[in-house]
Amino acid sequence: MSSIETGSPAVAAAPAFASGSPNARGLALALGGLAALVLFVGVPLVGDDYWLNAILIPFLVMTLASIGLNLLMGYAGQASLGTGAFMATGAYATYNLLLRLPDLPLPVSLVLGGLLSGLVGVVVGLPSLRIKGFYLLATTLAAQFLLTWIFNQYGWFSNYSSSSSISAPRLEIAGHDLSSPAGRYLLTLTSVVVIATIAAKLVRSETGRTWMAIRDMDTAAAVIGVPVARGKLSAFFVGGFVCGIAGALWAFAYLGTVDAGSFNLDRSFQVMFIIIIGGLGSLVGSVIGAAFIVLLPILIDRVAGGLLGGAIDAGQLENFQKVLFGALIIWFLIKEPRGLAELLARAVRWLRSPARS
Repeated sequence: MSSIETGSPAVAAAPAFASGSPNARGLALALGGLAALVLFVGVPLVGDDYWLNAILIPFLVMTLASIGLNLLMGYAGQASLGTGAFMATGAYATYNLLLRLPDLPLPVSLVLGGLLSGLVGVVVGLPSLRIKGFYLLATTLAAQFLLTWIFNQYGWFSNYSSSSSISAPRLEIAGHDLSSPAGRYLLTLTSVVVIATIAAKLVRSETGRTWMAIRDMDTAAAVIGVPVARGKLSAFFVGGFVCGIAGALWAFAYLGTVDAGSFNLDRSFQVMFIIIIGGLGSLVGSVIGAAFIVLLPILIDRVAGGLLGGAIDAGQLENFQKVLFGALIIWFLIKEPRGLAELLARAVRWLRSPARS
C-alpha cells in the first residue's frame, strides 16, 4: 500500500473504529447516521438561499470534480489539465440528453452524460500509453482548448443558442421539482455522497491497487504483470466520468445557465489547486481542499469588509487571493505534498497518542 494512501486522514483515523467490537461499529453507525441527518435534513431546513446557492452547492460540485481529478492524478499518477474539458463534456452531453430525450429521467441523463465524458477521457488518455509527465500534461491541455472550442463553434451542442450557452432544463425526479435551492442542494449532495462512496470502494479494490502501482512506478508494475495500459485508460475513464457529472451539476444545479467559457483553463487549474492543497491521493483531501478554496475567498472578503471598512477594492482582494493561493501551493508542494489531509491526520494521531491520555 502506498505511503500517500496510508497517510490519508481517513486511514489514519480508522483505528478509532477498527477494533471490530460491536461498540465501535455501533458508534461509527451512529455518527454516520447523525451526519446524514444533519446534511440531508438539518441543512435544507435551516440554510438560507445564500448559503445553499453561493457556498454549499459550489463547494459540493468542486468536491466532486476534485475527486475525479484525484482519482486520475493522485491515485493513478496521470497528469491532466483537461478537467474543465471533461466538465464541459458532461454538461453539454447531459443537456442534449434531457433536451432530445425528454422522457429520460434526470439521474439517468446525469449518468449517461458522465459516461460520454468518460469515453472522451479515454480518448484524451490514449497518449498516456506512450508519454507521461509534462508531455502528457501538454496533450490534456490541448484537449482542454480543443473541446471548449468545439462546443463554442458548433451550435448543435447548445441547440443553436445565439450566445452558445445552455440553460438548465427543469430539474425533477419522479415528479418532484428540484428547482428550489434546497432541491438543487439535495441533488448535488446525493450525487457527491453516492460517487464518493463508490470511489472509496474503488481505490481499495484491485483497480485502485493497479492505479497506485502505475503511479509509483509503471515500469516495475508492467514487469510484475500489472495491466498498465488498461489501468491508465480506466483511470482516465473514471476521472472523466466523475468530472462530467460535476460539470453537469455546475451548469444546472449551480449556475443555471452556462457556456463553454465556464469550463476554461482557469477551472482546470482551480480543481488542480484543490487536490494539491487538500492532498493528492486522498478522497478526504478533496473535500478539505474544496472547502478551503471555496470558503477562503469569502472569509477574506468578510474580514476585509469588517476590519478595513471596504478600504480595499474588489480587484485588489482578488489579486491578494491569487497571491495567497500561489504561495500556499508552493509551500504544500515543498513542505507537505500530502496537503491538508496529512496535517489533519497528524492532528488525529497526536490527539490519540498515549501521551495525551
